[in-house]
Order: sequence, then C-alpha cells, then structure tokens
Amino acid sequence: MLNCKLDFWLKLSKPLFFIGLFMSLQGVLGQDLPPIQYYSPKQYNAENQNWAISQSNNKYIYVANSKGLLEFNGADWMLYPSPNQTIIRSVKVVDNKIYTGSYMEFGYWSKSNIGDLQYTSLSEKIKDRLLEDEQFWNITNLDDWLLFQSLNRIYIYNLKTDTFKIIDSDVGIIKMFKVDKTIYYQDISKGLLQLENGESKTIIDASTLQNKIIAGVYLLNYKLVIITQDHGIFSLDNNNKIQEWSEKLNSRLINYSVYSSRQLDDESLLLGTISNGMLQISATGEIIQQISQADGLGNNTVLSVFEDIDNNLWLALDNGINCININSPFRIFNDDNGVLGTVYSSVIFKDILYLGTNQGLFYKHQDETTFKAVKNIKGQVWKLKILKNQLFCGHNSGTFLIKNDLAIQIADVDGTWDLLPIKNHPNLLLQGNYNGLNILENNNGTWQFRNKIEGFDNSSRFFVFSDINEILVNHEYKGVFKIKTDSDFKQALNVSKLNDLEKGLFSSLTEYNDAIYYATEQGVFKKQKQEDVFVKDSVLSQLFENQGYSSGKLITNKNTNTLWIVTQKGINFISPGKLSKTPNISFIALPNSLREGLSGYESIFNIKPNVYLFGTSKGYITLDISKINPKSYTVYINSINKSPLHTTKSLVDLNDSNTFLNKENNLEFNYSVAQFDKYLEAEYSHKLEGLYNDWSTWSTEASVLYKNLPYGNYTFKVRARVGGELVDNEAIYNFEIAKPWYLSNVMVAIYLLSGCIAFILINYFYKIYYRKQKEKLVQKSNRELELKDLESKQQLMTLNNEKLRQEIESKNRELAISTMSLIKKNEFLNTIKSELNDKVKDSNLKSVIKIIDKNINNKDDWNLFEEAFNNADKDFLKKVKSKHPSLTSNDLRLCAYLRLNLSSKEIAPLLNISPRSVEVKRYRLRKKMELAHDVNLTDYILSI
Repeated sequence: MLNCKLDFWLKLSKPLFFIGLFMSLQGVLGQDLPPIQYYSPKQYNAENQNWAISQSNNKYIYVANSKGLLEFNGADWMLYPSPNQTIIRSVKVVDNKIYTGSYMEFGYWSKSNIGDLQYTSLSEKIKDRLLEDEQFWNITNLDDWLLFQSLNRIYIYNLKTDTFKIIDSDVGIIKMFKVDKTIYYQDISKGLLQLENGESKTIIDASTLQNKIIAGVYLLNYKLVIITQDHGIFSLDNNNKIQEWSEKLNSRLINYSVYSSRQLDDESLLLGTISNGMLQISATGEIIQQISQADGLGNNTVLSVFEDIDNNLWLALDNGINCININSPFRIFNDDNGVLGTVYSSVIFKDILYLGTNQGLFYKHQDETTFKAVKNIKGQVWKLKILKNQLFCGHNSGTFLIKNDLAIQIADVDGTWDLLPIKNHPNLLLQGNYNGLNILENNNGTWQFRNKIEGFDNSSRFFVFSDINEILVNHEYKGVFKIKTDSDFKQALNVSKLNDLEKGLFSSLTEYNDAIYYATEQGVFKKQKQEDVFVKDSVLSQLFENQGYSSGKLITNKNTNTLWIVTQKGINFISPGKLSKTPNISFIALPNSLREGLSGYESIFNIKPNVYLFGTSKGYITLDISKINPKSYTVYINSINKSPLHTTKSLVDLNDSNTFLNKENNLEFNYSVAQFDKYLEAEYSHKLEGLYNDWSTWSTEASVLYKNLPYGNYTFKVRARVGGELVDNEAIYNFEIAKPWYLSNVMVAIYLLSGCIAFILINYFYKIYYRKQKEKLVQKSNRELELKDLESKQQLMTLNNEKLRQEIESKNRELAISTMSLIKKNEFLNTIKSELNDKVKDSNLKSVIKIIDKNINNKDDWNLFEEAFNNADKDFLKKVKSKHPSLTSNDLRLCAYLRLNLSSKEIAPLLNISPRSVEVKRYRLRKKMELAHDVNLTDYILSI
C-alpha cells in the first residue's frame, strides 16, 4: 500500500511533454477552438503552480496558488499570502466564505467591510490533534458539514455546533469526491468508500481497483462513473461490479495520465491531464475536443478544472491559469505556423470549405480537420464567389475557376477584385481589376476574357450596377465614379464623378436589399431610386458614431439577405425589419483589438445555418449567432483607497457612508464586472455627484482617482456595459469630505465668539480712541485758544513793549536832551568861569565864580538826571551797586554816563573835571570793579 502511495506522487511529478502539430507539405492540421484566455504568473503576480479553483456568488474567482490565495474580480488580480507562508493546496467557496487548506492549516477567508479578505483559522481549534506534516488537498461541503481532506485523514467540521469529527486511514487517502449529496473517498488500503451517517462504507474494495488511482467519481445516466488516473473510465453497475465505460475511449485514454476532472452542466466530462492538456468527453463517451499547450494553454499539466456560473472552464495549471469560454458563440482556428496566412475570402462550395488568403487557396471537406492547398494557384487571393453554379477566384494574377483541388486560369488580367453577373446577359460577367473594368464571356461552356471597357482605367475594387449599362465604381482615394457604357460593354461613353460623396479610407460600395449603399467614416449613405443622390442613413450611420469607425467595408450575404457592418467595438448583423422598414440590428461584441482582422479587407461568409466565418490575419473565427444569449452581470465597488498617493493602501468601509478628514481628499475607487468572455469587454462610466453631475465617457479602466476634493457631500456612481449592453445595476457610494479644521463647527463657533469679542474690544478701544481723540481735540482746541490768547497777549505785549520802547526812547531822548543840556550848561558855565578867571582879577567877581561852581556841581541837576536815567534804564544803578558794593556815588555817576556811551570828553563837563581826570576815574573804576585787562569798561557796563 505504501508503494501505491509513492507511485501516485511519482506519477504526479512526471516531466511535461508536448503534443506537436503535424503538417504535410500540402496541409495544415488544426481544430476550431473556443476562445482561450491565459493568465500568466506575471499577470496575477504569484507563483506558477495553481492547485484548485472556486467561485463566489458574485462571480469572483478564487485560486489556490503556491504563494497564497488569488482573487480575480474580472479586472484585477489580488494575492493574499497564506496564513503560515505555505502552499495553499485547496479552495472551496461556501456561501460568503472562502475555505482554504494548506500545510498544517485550514480555515476560511471572509470579506471585511473595507473589501479585502481576512483569515480565520479552524485548524487552530484542534491544533494538538493534527498529524505531523499534514497538507489539506481537498475541501467539499454537504449540508451543514465541511470536509477537509489530507492524505491521511478527513476532518469533518459541523458549522452549527462548531465541532470536529475525524476519519482516519491506516495507509492514506488519495482523493475525496462529492456526488449527488454523497461523499466518496479512495482509501489506499480499502478502496472506494462512501460516507453514510458519518461512517465509512466500502463501495469497491482495493483488490477490485487493482491499485487504480481514482481521479473522479460522477453520476451519469444513473450510473456511478469512475475516472482513473492511468487506466481509463469505468462504470459501476447495479451490483456494484466495475466495468469499462467505453472500450474505444479507454483505448485512447491509456496514453493519458489524468490528474483532475469535473462533470459539466451538460453532463460531459472534463479531464485535466498531467502531460496532455485538457480533454472534453461527451456523456456518450466520445472525445469532443482536446486542448493542449499548442492550442493556447499555458501548460499541459492541468492540476484542477472548474466550471463557473457562466459555464466558462477554468484550468489551474502547473504554469498559470486558463479560462476557456466553452459555450461561446465564437470558435477560433489559429494558423500559428503561418501556412495559411491572412484570410481574405471564404466560401462553402459542394461541401468543401475554401479559404482565399495572401498565400494561396486552401480547402478542406466539412468532416476533415486538415486544410490542403489548391493546386495551380499561389499568392494573393482577393475574392471567392459562386456564380452560375461555378466557383470563381479573383487572384492577384487574374481570374480562376476552381474545380475541387485544381485552379484553372480563365483570364490573366492582373488583380481581379470582384465579379458580378450582368442583367440580361447570362453569358457575361463584369470583373473589376487593377486596370479598371473587364468582361468575361462564356463560349460553349468555357469562360474566357473578352474585353476591357475602354475609357476607364482606375482600379475597381467595389462596383455595382445602378442601371442598365450604368456602373458605379468606388475608389477610396479618388471617390465614386459613374460610368455609362455602350450596350455591348466595350466602351465607356461617359465617366463622371459623384461630388456629393466624399472619398474615404476603407470606404466601400455595395448592393443590399435592392438598394445601393456607400459607407465611409462620415457614415452610411443610401442611393435614392431613380436619382444619383445619396442620402445619409441615420440608423446605420449611428453605428459608427456609437461604436467607433474601423472600416467602411459593407459585407452582404445574399443567402441570408443580411448586411454586416464592422466597427471598433464589434460587428453588426443587419436584417430587414419584419413589421416595419426599420432594419433589425444585432450587435456582436467582437472588438477590433481582439478579432485580428485586416481593416478594409474583412470577410464574412455563411458556412452553415446561423454560422458565419470571419477571416483573420491568423486564420478565421466562426460565429454561431444562435448561441448569442444575454447574460446578467453586476458591477461592484471592490475597494476605496483614501491614500492613493502613498505606497501603502488605506482602505475604507464599503458598507457605510464615510466622513473623511479634509486631508484625506484624494480617493481612488476600484470597481469591476466579473465577466470572463475573451471577446467581451467590460466598459465603465462613472460620475461624482457633488462635483461632476455628468457621466464620464466609457472606458475599460476599472478605477478612477479623484484628487484634492473640496469639502462637501458626494455620491459616487459607476455603471458598466458588457458587449455594448448595460449591466443590471449601478454601484453607489455616499461619502463626505469634512471641512478643514479651520472651517469646522467648533472653529466657526470660535470664530464667531472671537468676532464678538473682537467687536466688543474694537468697540471698546474705539471708544477709548475716540475719547482720547476728543480729549486731544479739546486739548488742541484749548492749546489753540491758549495760543491765540498767547498770541493776543504777545501782540498786546508787543504793543506794550513797543509803547514802552517808545516811552524809553522818549525817556532816552529826554535824558539825552537833559544830559546834553547839562553838558552844554556846564560847558557854558565853565567857559564863563574860565573867561572870568583869566580876564577878571577883581575880587568882586569871585562871588560870581562861586555861583557858577555851585551851578556846575548842583545836586539837583544830578538828582534830576538820576531820575531820568532810572526811568530809561530801570534798576541799572542798583544792579551795579549790588555787583560792586564798593562803588561810590561818583563812581555810580560815572557808570551812568558810561552807560549812555558818553566819551571822556563829554563826561568831563558833567563832572566838572578835565578829560584827563575822567580817564583817571575810569581807571580807578576798573580797579574797583576788578575787571580783567582785556575787558572794555564801557562794554562791560553796557552788558549789565
């Protein structure tokens, strides 16, 4: 038994090998495959190996990766490292919890309010009961029970009672399976067992299995079907006897080693192999298809397979993850080796599919998978067309008739773009070539070149008959020409240009439903009957406006009476309206970025009822319009990051409205639609009510960043469309950006209070100010009054001073007059005395001389002089006496005379002495006053 367990792991680690695509020199082997998407480790940013896949109710995909748990929401991958830094081997979503198992650990992840996953351990409850080095490889659920399977045990956890029950194995458990509310598991030593009432019951013993490793157990046609790893598929009859389910199938499966499996909703079986990719087997035992690394898988080792809610297949690979749109209306044939080249035209003729490419003409029968080259033709094929029950091929080197695998050239005029039958001329065909228009003619059952229509030499790729002998030809660089020919189509009688139609790159001209249409980037124009006027078709032109212009190529299919218009976003399938003239338009999401076509050279051909072939640069895509069914999608806001400008995210609560700080006004919203169709694109439009009230333009970006939001209340809304159809909901989030601290309510209250206080203070200080100003004005007024009063007083004083001055001058004049009178009187008396002394010796005259001396020394004269002097120079004598108390009255008299600035000669008569005596007196006065030698006596007396 131990050897069996070892053998199991050895088989798991087999080296990978690749299934090659074999080609002969004349053929290309391939198959039509559903769209396959590959997610590399670089895309999801984790390890190469992926072990299991599950899906939640909101369609998010969860993958057990060697580095942790991966979450994919349709737009972004998110990695959550395993709780103990080990490989996560299993994952299972039950309700709103994601259960995972790893090394010595199992538990569940749940969404937090901020949108991320938080882990809760269940194994921690029974940590002491775990075996050494246990890894949990499988998780399943049944009613209120969860089962975690390691290679040694099954741990059964009761969700209601929070209790565990453990099922042991003596040797080991390989895998566990859930089938129709029954749990099965393979015990190496006991065989296939069934859990019943919590106990194990043997269904197939180990000896019967003969060391076969079971990779899957399913119920099919009321029988238990057992998929083994290396021995094929078996079924269990009513007697629990094991038998081959399909001998033919097992003979093929013997070369495969199956590691994983899944029963799909259509009851087919999906097998993931160790070295050969994926196989799908029908409920009847037929291999529907095999997809390997050569077909688009990331790796040939498929460790787990899963079918999601929309029936997409997910493969957990040894290197990456694949999503296969198994029920897609599209099937892809890729010529990865470049043998076919770009497909320009296709047609089904006599149950043979022909492909015209840039490298030649290829064909295969409907029931074959190998394309072979048609003989006698190589190089660019422009057109394949069935006319007169014959297959014509327009080629770079001319025109060919195709008969089975042989091409027969019937015209060697270079570059046949297209061919049209000519009304009322069953034996003629009109063909457009590089050199203009040419005629083919059928003579006795043989088609051959007849003539060129002379007079028109422009390349004629798109042309139609607008009337008998009247042809419209479109040239994308020159415009639309109208050619009037003669009745025999040999000469162009008139060539004119339709000036009302603008030329345009990738423009085209075609006839559909008895009307002529011209398409260019400016729109689709329809020709009015009986007129050469084209009028814009508003309905069809709207397709370019809404979906973007890619090519003006209009493709008609007369068998189904349909018109195809190709746009940036996809292709439009147009058919006549049943109850009105308005056409029915069906949009098919096949965007330009994914269809790999060649703009202006698109080709669509109806190969089966409801099935169309679309040529690409690497092969072709088939479209089954009967499988185009609307699906329901929902857009979710996954997370909101309030610190998008920092390296560390700061996520916020998604369930409640939030108020963010004013500094947290940079918000990043992440949203998505969980859709996984390769040829569908999810587009988003958003708006932020409170800032922008208009929806943004549609974009595939699944996030938006708002920077520096002003404070206020906001409502963020995001809507989505998938394949041009709006999803069912709009995701909404309400939030508020708080006011900055300086505008908060508290601060506003503080501002108001401060304002009131400031107002009061300002008012108070203004009052003080105005009071002071008033006081200053009063003081100023008082000062001005005082100044005016002072000025008045000064004026009055000036007047008084002037009066006094005049009085002094008057007194001085009087004193001067008096002094001069005294001087003159004394001089006169001295003269008389002198005359008397000299001439009169008579003693009788002595009495006269005495009288004269008495008059000269008369004290009354001095007193009169002194009074006058004091009036003129008040208190002078007092001042002198106070300063020089030693002065006598005679000294004071001399000072008074000196004060009057009298000379010694003038003073002498007044003192009745000689001038020489006056000088002596002056000398003595200086000494009494103790004046310095250099001080002038008169100046000194004048200064007192």
